[in-house]
Amino acid sequence: MSLIAQNRNVILPIIFEALEKNIQSHWNQAVHGLTVNVRKMFLEMDVELFEECQRQYAEKEARAKELEEQRQLTWQRLAAAAAQGG
Repeated sequence: MSLIAQNRNVILPIIFEALEKNIQSHWNQAVHGLTVNVRKMFLEMDVELFEECQRQYAEKEARAKELEEQRQLTWQRLAAAAAQGG
């Protein structure tokens, strides 16, 4: 625990995404419960670091969603162009 606390600035950014994804959608209740506990531990350890990781994760998710929407739009345009040309 003390080693984790001392190295939280390195550890939390690495595992934050996995923690969030486990909380959102892991099928195993035991894994979900342990993930909630680990997340809470990091939050209590360093609120500022936790919130920064949360902000970066939200930005990454927003960018991924935007890229997916652009990809879908490109495919729709391609399908429309193919339908007109065919």
